[in-house]
Amino acid sequence: MTPDGEQRPPEPPEYNVYRSRRGLFSRLKGADLSGLRDRARLPSWRRRRRDEPGLPSPERRRLTPRRVLKWALLAALGWILLSFIAFAVSAQIQSFKLSGEAGDALHGGPWMLTSPQTILVMGTDARPPNTKEPGAPHNQKCFEQQERGEKPHPPCSQGEYRADTLMLIRAGGGTFRKLSIPRDTFAEIPGYAPTKINAAFAYGGAALQIKTIEQFLGIKIDHLAIVDFTGFEKLIDAVGGVEVNLPHKLCADISGGAGHGQGGVTLRLHKGENTLDGEKALAYSRVREPVECPGPGKSAFSFGYSDFNREQAQQSVINGIKDRLTDPLRIPYNFIHGPIIGWQAPKAFVSDMGFFTMPQLVLSAAIGGGSTAEVLCVKQLSGCSLRSDGSYEVPDSVRKRAVNRLMNG
Repeated sequence: MTPDGEQRPPEPPEYNVYRSRRGLFSRLKGADLSGLRDRARLPSWRRRRRDEPGLPSPERRRLTPRRVLKWALLAALGWILLSFIAFAVSAQIQSFKLSGEAGDALHGGPWMLTSPQTILVMGTDARPPNTKEPGAPHNQKCFEQQERGEKPHPPCSQGEYRADTLMLIRAGGGTFRKLSIPRDTFAEIPGYAPTKINAAFAYGGAALQIKTIEQFLGIKIDHLAIVDFTGFEKLIDAVGGVEVNLPHKLCADISGGAGHGQGGVTLRLHKGENTLDGEKALAYSRVREPVECPGPGKSAFSFGYSDFNREQAQQSVINGIKDRLTDPLRIPYNFIHGPIIGWQAPKAFVSDMGFFTMPQLVLSAAIGGGSTAEVLCVKQLSGCSLRSDGSYEVPDSVRKRAVNRLMNG
């Protein structure tokens, strides 16, 4: 009331206006004018009830194509993230298994995608002790030593198991090239008498095998991947098998073949494209002595089968896995099975490449494209000589050419 007794209306209170920050997905949302109009049509008692806290909304928001698309994209991104997390966690778990000596012998860095690095992929002739296959270790600890790349120590004897596969991969910086080293290659082994190159693993584990190859070829090895045969089979099954192209039909009985009680596998592959599951793909990469195939036509047995053919088979299986993961037509399958593939892929190897470097290897394989099978020594073509002990003598000139192709393309 004023001094003269006149009553005036109260002045409006002072207030501040704040503007909220736009949400992350606000651009995907349109103005919900229809919802406001629907609310305005409601009776006042229903509007009050709707605004009371703790009460459920009486009406659902209408589905629109934009809203469906938004939630579908969020679900797809979540599924992809889950696949990546499964891959990273599995890769890190596998990296913990590698022996410290083997890790110390490597020279690699974490940035493979931008800078090419050399990876040694190695398989051993050890098998899990619960299999009936010849060559299975007599002790679980011996198998674990082989799996981790450790130097043999009691209860395992030195020289009990040798490397079965030696392959170098040059990956990163837009390249992806491979070079196989036959297991019977004659080489100097530091601290031991010269012999077949794969004996280095039996003497000193993965660390000595790395040093032997570095000395033999004059290169540095950056990363290591020891093949886990059980995980390798599961990975191939997870990607839906692999396709291999054979110039001739191939028949083989691995470890006596199926039905002999030794855990063997019988292969009957025809000429051309063959789709192999994990068990048959692993058996195909291990064939040394094929048998004559029944029926008309010549088979690989008739043309002779050497280490060169075996190394080519191993590379074709690696390429088959890579093709399955990078084929655009396989995107729906790989997306649906993403978390399974992500979990199984690193379990195919015991490697120093953990959650950060292993995904870069996969991307490097996708970016680098395919490459032909390169084998260090092909007796008929390169001038390598066969020694009396069954090993191959590789001239220095052959080594230099092979290294140059691997490192420089």
